[in-house]
Order: sequence, then structure tokens, then C-alpha cells
Amino acid sequence: MRIRIVDAFTDQPFSGNPAGVLLLDSFPDDAWLQRVAAEVNLSETAFAHPLPAGGEADWALRWFTPTTEVDMCGHATLATAHVLHSTGTASGPVRFAARCGLLGATAEADGTITMGFPTSTLTPAPVPDGLEKALGAEVVAVHDTSDHIGDLVVELRDEPTVRALAPDHAALKVLSTRGIIATAAAQDPDGAYDFVSRGFFPAVGIDEDPVTGSAHTALAPYWSARFGRDDLVGLQGGARTGIVRTRLRGDRTLLNGHAVTVIEGDLRA
Repeated sequence: MRIRIVDAFTDQPFSGNPAGVLLLDSFPDDAWLQRVAAEVNLSETAFAHPLPAGGEADWALRWFTPTTEVDMCGHATLATAHVLHSTGTASGPVRFAARCGLLGATAEADGTITMGFPTSTLTPAPVPDGLEKALGAEVVAVHDTSDHIGDLVVELRDEPTVRALAPDHAALKVLSTRGIIATAAAQDPDGAYDFVSRGFFPAVGIDEDPVTGSAHTALAPYWSARFGRDDLVGLQGGARTGIVRTRLRGDRTLLNGHAVTVIEGDLRA
């Protein structure tokens, strides 16, 4: 079977967030899926298979980190939609049935893909004990998304502070259900992006995720409320970075970005 590595939320190889993608006839047992994801050893590997015509979704979709299955993943969904369209397997809008519900992905004329995800609910929260020490930075505000994606959205003082983070991942592991999203407004308000973020997910086996699409279902409403605009651009990442364009549409958040296939080969397992 063919396996592909796709860099998502970028139009340049070796940037953005890489994801494994396997298109299957059906899902094998969970243990096999987890072993493949561990072998690929990226933040997520996506597995998809076609569904019968006439239903509410076209493809079933699941995502696995090297250690566990996750409920939602933006960059691996983008990578899967890219593979479906770039190989001619699908044309037009694609509907995915996933653990978090029904997701849509549409290829745009400019080569990007727009995906629709549920918008996260943000609840103001106190700064957890040990968070500032684990991050090595002073926290401005914390919002909880535990009823949705399970992350803490943590606003820091400014963009340089976010970029300079070198957190204690072991200490962060116990502070949230899934991860910590550190964010700040862009240093240049007239620049190419509106806000920056970095995502740390040691609780699910990922110390740092380069570009986390699902986190932008919380970052979009957070920064849209601050800036008074529904359409924003986010830059995420440390050593690798990527661009996520967000459009807040009530209970749905649209995420838009490029993707590029960098590796394709045969999986013999």
C-alpha cells in the first residue's frame, strides 16, 4: 500500500507540519494502526477509507500520534485532503467522518484547501500552579478548552517571548488534557500574520507540534474577539513554521492552507 508524507500549512517542502497519510480499503485493527503511526513517528499519521455513496460523509478518517489515537487533527486532515485531490482520488468538496464529527475540505482555485471544524469554546481559567515555571515565561491569561480539544490557550506578553520558549515538557505534561498553546499578538500589526503560537503536547507523545490546525479552532475565536475581525492569519512554530488562515463562522471555524507531498513509497507491513 502507498504511504505518503505531506508537509501541511506550507507550500515549501521541509517546513510546516509533516503528516503520514495512508488511504485504505477499510480500517485494520487498532493495534496495527498504532504500530504504523509509531513507525512513521510524526505528530500524526492519518488513515482514511472510502464510505458507501449516498451517506453524510465520503471518507472515514482517523488520526494517531506515535502513542495514541486523537479526537481531532487539522494538519493531517489537510494532508489527507491534499493527497485525495493531488492523486485524482477525489474532486470537489470532500466530507470526512471522524471522532470529532463531520469535517469538510474544499480545494480552492489558488491551490489551498479550506477545512471546516467545530469552533472551540474558551473558558477563562486561573494560571495553573507550575505553568509559568514550566514555560519559563510570565503568563498574561489562560483559557480552557477542555470541553472540546482539551488544550489550554496561554497568552504570553509578546511574539519574541513565544518564539524564545524552551519549556520543560515533562512539567507541562500534567497541566492539561491534551496540550498547551502559547500565543501572542504579532509584533508587527501590519505584517503578514496577526498572531503567533506554539503548541506543546507531551501528554499525547508530542513535545512540540510544528503547526496545529485543531488549536486554531480556539485561537481563531480568541484573537477574533481581540481584533474585532473574523478573518485572521496565524503563524505557528518554532524550528519549523507554517501559516494557518482562519475564518470564524459562528460554531464552525474554517482553516485554510497549502500542503505539499515530500515522500511517497510502499508500506510493507
